[in-house]
Amino acid sequence: MFTGIVTDVGRIAALEPRAGDVRLAVAVDRLDLSRVAIGDSIAVGGVCLTAVEVAPDRFAADVSPETLARTTIGSLAVGDPVNLEPALRVGDPLGGHLVSGHVDAVGRVRAITDEGRGQRWWFDAPPALLRYVAWKGSIAVDGVSLTIAALDDAGFAVALIPHTIAATTFHVRRAGDPVNLEIDTVARYVERLLATGGAVAAR
Repeated sequence: MFTGIVTDVGRIAALEPRAGDVRLAVAVDRLDLSRVAIGDSIAVGGVCLTAVEVAPDRFAADVSPETLARTTIGSLAVGDPVNLEPALRVGDPLGGHLVSGHVDAVGRVRAITDEGRGQRWWFDAPPALLRYVAWKGSIAVDGVSLTIAALDDAGFAVALIPHTIAATTFHVRRAGDPVNLEIDTVARYVERLLATGGAVAAR
């Protein structure tokens, strides 16, 4: 699990095709990899990946064909920046919301407008995803925990403060760019409970 609080912006160092999947190498700046072991999870652009190689300044992870097809990782190139967050450990502060790193859909930046010292960002999202998006609810965009500020029939808006823009890949994003979206996990369970009438199977 993750919190959606990005700790570093890394860069794609290598993309090595391997029999249909890809080994992805990511160079880090501030992320302390001394705490990361082979087999640990790291969120890369909001996608939970497993570290298979770890060095002081970079790590590598294997990306399956399924993940390549259903997230923005399949469109990354060497040099591209990516949001990074290590897995949540017991005792770590939960500054955002619980994020699994399992991307639900790829959305797209619709518009960016200045708002005070920050910016309002609109994202288009698939209709099937919008049923889980609620005003003032949480959503992860490229692994960043954000609060829904507005909704319409095609997507949602968030209000970004200057720190969030500067400390994540939002500072290089433009209208039209694709983004990874993950809905709040709580929404999944609420829908399941409503569908089953709140019944819980006992064994």
